[in-house]
Amino acid sequence: MDNRSVSLNASEKGEPPLEIEEPKEEPQAAEPLDHTDSGIGVFGSLLVLLSLLLVLVTFPLSIWMCYKIVKEYERAIIFRLGRILKGGAKGPGLFFIVPCTDVFINVDMRTIIFDIPPQEVLTKDSVTVCVDGVVYYRVQNATLAVANITNADAATRLLAQTTLRNALGTKNLAEILSDREEIAHNMQATLDEATNDWGIKVERVEIKDVKLPLQLQRAMAAEAEASREARAKVIAAEGEMNASRALKEASLVISESPSALQLRYLQTLNTIAAEKNSTIIFPLPMDILQSLRKY
Repeated sequence: MDNRSVSLNASEKGEPPLEIEEPKEEPQAAEPLDHTDSGIGVFGSLLVLLSLLLVLVTFPLSIWMCYKIVKEYERAIIFRLGRILKGGAKGPGLFFIVPCTDVFINVDMRTIIFDIPPQEVLTKDSVTVCVDGVVYYRVQNATLAVANITNADAATRLLAQTTLRNALGTKNLAEILSDREEIAHNMQATLDEATNDWGIKVERVEIKDVKLPLQLQRAMAAEAEASREARAKVIAAEGEMNASRALKEASLVISESPSALQLRYLQTLNTIAAEKNSTIIFPLPMDILQSLRKY
């Protein structure tokens, strides 16, 4: 029974028509480049057979042209008649190629250190600063690094410079000076996501130095000096206030006991004599001065 007959029978009975959903085809994920079957055709297969025949005819002299060696930190991408061989990168160690039809490219898998040159950046609060940094990255997939981009190393370096300017352009000067680790982490995530299709893995990003204009350095130094002087004056004023309170309490104690003033006088003389000073100051009571003014 087809779909039309099912719909008619349902309408005659007064029931709503049945809806039959057609199965949807799920999109197939793109197969990675290093696992594709690179067919070279009939003519290409013929050329490979002729090359192998030539190798057999010239054996054992041709054996030195068929075996290649790559180092532990390298991988070899083999192109046979312009197509990448199935299986991806070869190495490390010994591998076999067909001399007349195969060419290979060595890819260094070690971590590369790139020193970002100083970049002049205009911050969010309109301050021009000069910032430099360092990026640590390596080739994670040699096949993608060769087949998907012309020069993965140069592209990563240019992208690092652009990302540094874009990241710092959205920050204030205070945020740049205080949140270096957070900015470096955000740059690493951005670079790693952008270079994933190139087979590049960004391991670490660090901001080395932030250079400020000379006038801004002087202004910040003057501001910091003024702030320190203000705090020093406040501390000195608080000390004087505490000292005056202590002197007031001491005067109240001395006023209650007249002999305490005489003891304080003798203690002062003892202190002066201990310093080997020939000058002695005798305090004159204010009561005597007031009595002299009457005469």
